[in-house]
Amino acid sequence: MAMTNQDRLAKALDLLRAGLGPFVDREVQSAVKKGLSVPAVQAFADDLMVRDKPIPQWDAALLLKLMWESWNEVFRATLGPAERGLVGEIRGYRNRWAHQEPFTSDDTDRALDSVTRLLTAVSAPEADDVGKMKMELRRLIFDEQMRSEKRKSAGTAIESQVTGSLKPWREVVNPHRDVASGRYQQAEFAADLWQVHLGEGSDEYRKPAEFFRRTYLTESLKNLLKGAVQRLVANGGDPVVQLQTNFGGGKTHSMLALYHLFSGTAPGDLLGVDAILAEAEVTKLPDSVRRVVLVGNKISPGNPSVKPDGTVVRTLWGELAWQLGGAKAFERVRADDERATSPGDTLRELMNEFGPSLILIDEWVAYARQLHDEADLPGGSFETHFTFAQALTEAAKLANHCLLVISLPASDKAMTRRWAARAGGPHWGACAT
Repeated sequence: MAMTNQDRLAKALDLLRAGLGPFVDREVQSAVKKGLSVPAVQAFADDLMVRDKPIPQWDAALLLKLMWESWNEVFRATLGPAERGLVGEIRGYRNRWAHQEPFTSDDTDRALDSVTRLLTAVSAPEADDVGKMKMELRRLIFDEQMRSEKRKSAGTAIESQVTGSLKPWREVVNPHRDVASGRYQQAEFAADLWQVHLGEGSDEYRKPAEFFRRTYLTESLKNLLKGAVQRLVANGGDPVVQLQTNFGGGKTHSMLALYHLFSGTAPGDLLGVDAILAEAEVTKLPDSVRRVVLVGNKISPGNPSVKPDGTVVRTLWGELAWQLGGAKAFERVRADDERATSPGDTLRELMNEFGPSLILIDEWVAYARQLHDEADLPGGSFETHFTFAQALTEAAKLANHCLLVISLPASDKAMTRRWAARAGGPHWGACAT
């Protein structure tokens, strides 16, 4: 039986509850420990229906209501106005769903998109599941639109004629097979560094040769790749590069180009790379480069992750060490990971021992904005994380053959300014996008 829009909303709300519950509980507990006065929390504590029920077990309606009514006291410090708008919007969709009101496909798409964005903002893994539902719905909408157009064409006996000698665009440009058939998925057209790092996604982004075959190398991208080659092979190039553009400005695509450049694939198989090596005066790339990928909205500071070898990682520096050298490298920072303290110069030692290394950090602000001033999260406090940021950039500068690339969203100006101000100004090299 086909899934209805009501069914989709029900499943999305279940996933929202699962992803939002731990985050809301964590933030409320933090506010209570600080002694903050939160009337909304007290009101729920006095409610006989929910006072004995742990917050992670609340339904989506209660979680959203608590977030809305205690926003200024609890959630304003970690989430922004956009997320508050999402909370209000999703509450409206939830109320409509509870009253069995009909949902159009467009309304359902909007609701799923809003749920995905809110879950992504709190680094909940359930965001991926809701995102897949959204993309499947969009494919169905597109299929229906294609069938409708075909029916209209079949019922129309008039054939338009092209004036002059101009050919129809379909005879000049052939769409990709999945686009022409109407069975494409929009997610495949969006670069996702974390997905590629996990070995997932479409060939266009996942396979190095295919990625470079489809990528137009702009001058700024060529300069970025050239500097990276000089840094990891020779003794030139900037050790730290900051990528800062508006949304859709190519930060993730630039990072993917670096990721695939040092994948071990022969340069001759990567279109345009031979010319970059020649310009950098380098004859070959390293046989092996340790690639570290840290994506801020895919790693939660409140939920430790368990690696395939059983290693439990709590902090961003623990994740970095594990990706650099597995359990052996992680042992060097285990104590700092468990205590959520910055590892200091150990980072430089790891970069030298397990280098050459390429460290890509995307959406760092998204991770940092979830941290508290108090050390009550496994990921550490904001101050400790800032100390780690300083230690990391200094280690990358002093280490041999290590390149650190960081992306900062120009659109999140308030948090970016706060992050830069804590570092005493622009701290991460020149912009190269």
